[in-house]
Amino acid sequence: MPLADDLVVSVATASPLAGARAEMGEHKGIGHPDSLCDGAVEAAARALSLAYMDSYGSIQPFNLDKALLVGGTSTPKFGGGRLERPMRLIVSGPVTELPDVSVERLVGQAIREYLVVSLGVDDDLIGIEPVLRPTAPNLRRVTNGPLIPLANDTSFGVGYAPLSQLEGSVLSTAQILRSREFRDAFQAAGLDYKVMGSRCGQHLRLTIALAFIDRAVRGVDQYFTQKELIAKYLAQHLTLPCEIEINTLDEHGAYDESGIYLTVTGLSAEHGDDGEVGRGNRVNGLITPYRPMSLEAAAGKNPASHVGKLYNVLAHQLAGRIQEAVDGVDEVTVRLLSAIGRPIDQPQLTAVDVVAADGLSDVQLLQIRDLTKQALAHLPALTQALVQGTVAVF
Repeated sequence: MPLADDLVVSVATASPLAGARAEMGEHKGIGHPDSLCDGAVEAAARALSLAYMDSYGSIQPFNLDKALLVGGTSTPKFGGGRLERPMRLIVSGPVTELPDVSVERLVGQAIREYLVVSLGVDDDLIGIEPVLRPTAPNLRRVTNGPLIPLANDTSFGVGYAPLSQLEGSVLSTAQILRSREFRDAFQAAGLDYKVMGSRCGQHLRLTIALAFIDRAVRGVDQYFTQKELIAKYLAQHLTLPCEIEINTLDEHGAYDESGIYLTVTGLSAEHGDDGEVGRGNRVNGLITPYRPMSLEAAAGKNPASHVGKLYNVLAHQLAGRIQEAVDGVDEVTVRLLSAIGRPIDQPQLTAVDVVAADGLSDVQLLQIRDLTKQALAHLPALTQALVQGTVAVF
């Protein structure tokens, strides 16, 4: 039911996901090679945005969402192994030059600080190689001049609410694995982890790949004991009962380092596992094949004008607001479609799909329209939140 030429609301009385017998979804942890790329370029994008604001008074055209992590080589060993060849992180993208600062140096420094602070990575563990170039002249006007930036791409963003029980369990597991309490309790656990969740009927299963740090493991027996303790710890801290398996490739008859998931740094990228921006989590921290998703890489994109970033974040936020604020609405999916050169607060199409057992009244439809307008008007504030790093994008 169209409320305007650019806002369409569709209503269903039953949720297709709730009725599905199976579901799956995953989260790639902060040290996963793909997440490592996402985090690095997002840190660079924030630093570049702040520098532009200082020098020009506004965020200038740039895009840093292309990065490749080339894995290194290592020899893990109980008690502490060694790195044979360092990893390489290649970052490419168009940028606007700064008057008094080398953009390459600024980007490289921002990434280096992120790796040290967030992952505890030594300066020389990952070689950082910015490969930057001037942005296209016809894109410079999208942020230069107008109070509301113009979209620098024709693209769409999609988001939904609420999370399913499986999705919530996957995210909760990831949050536990990253928590300070878990890190203090299990110092052998690395920051490279992946949580894959599946549901068959009401049965939830979590399959976890978790890199172990060799210097904190004395031998095979301790490794398997730590795995069991970690599984028990997770089960005790999760709200819903889940079957949990960790590092299922391990050889149970292993007698040395070769048959288990052991690393020097806690990162699989140290030994050949490569990564890329955009191959990991969507902006809500999940990869969900049973949900609508955009393939846009949000990390590293311009937070002022790139709708591939803004609309994906906003779509999840708006879906959550509608689901919470409109009585009788059980589920919401929001899709926002831009048009290049059009103000970012004027998408060419906003499609809102809701699940409401009793349908929607005219009053509820007007609520959805008003919430959508408010969310679009909030875009400048969202840009600032992205620049400050208070909104996650992977």
